[in-house]
Amino acid sequence: MLFTIISLHARQSLANPPTAKYDAALILGNRTNLHGAPNPCLTGRVDRGLSLAEQGIVSILAMSGGRDNENSRIEAEFMVAYAKQKGYRGTMLTETHSRSTKENLEFSAPILKSANIKTMIIVSEPYHLWRTEKLVEAGHLGQGLTVTYAAASSTCWTSSGMLSKGALREPLAIMHNFAKGYFITKTES
Repeated sequence: MLFTIISLHARQSLANPPTAKYDAALILGNRTNLHGAPNPCLTGRVDRGLSLAEQGIVSILAMSGGRDNENSRIEAEFMVAYAKQKGYRGTMLTETHSRSTKENLEFSAPILKSANIKTMIIVSEPYHLWRTEKLVEAGHLGQGLTVTYAAASSTCWTSSGMLSKGALREPLAIMHNFAKGYFITKTES
C-alpha cells in the first residue's frame, strides 16, 4: 500500500514541477559516491536545483547533508563543490550536520530563517518527496514558510524508477519515521 502511495505521488510530483518564484531551493542530501563515482542520485538533485536557479524560479540554493557514512565526505560540501563545478555562482547556504531527512529539515530551519527565506522549494528524488512532505507538515522545518516540492529526475530515477534501491527502501523509512513519532505535528514552544 505504501509503495503504491509513494509511486503515485512520485508521478504526480514529476508531472507538476514548480513554476512560480520562490526564495530558495533546499536540496536534500544523499550519499556522495556510488560505485566509486559521484552518486547520480545526489548530483541529479543538485542539477534540479541548478535548473530552478537557471530558470529564475529560485535565487538561493541551500544544500543540506552531513557526513557520509561510506567515505566521511560531507554531503553539503560535496554539493556546493559540484554546483560550482557546473558554473553556479549564486548564493549557496549549507547545513553540514544532518544524517537523516528529519535532520535535513530541522537543522536547515535556523539557517533558512537567518537568511530571511520565506518561500522555498524542497528538491529530492520523486520517491522521497511524500515522506519529506509529511515531515514538513509535522513541523520539522518550523513554521511560517511557504513550501513546495520539486522532483529530481536523476539517472537513478530514470534507469530504475520505483524499482531503485532508494525507492524500494522508502516504505521502510516511512514506517520507521511513523514508529518514532516523526509525523506527529510538533507544537511551538
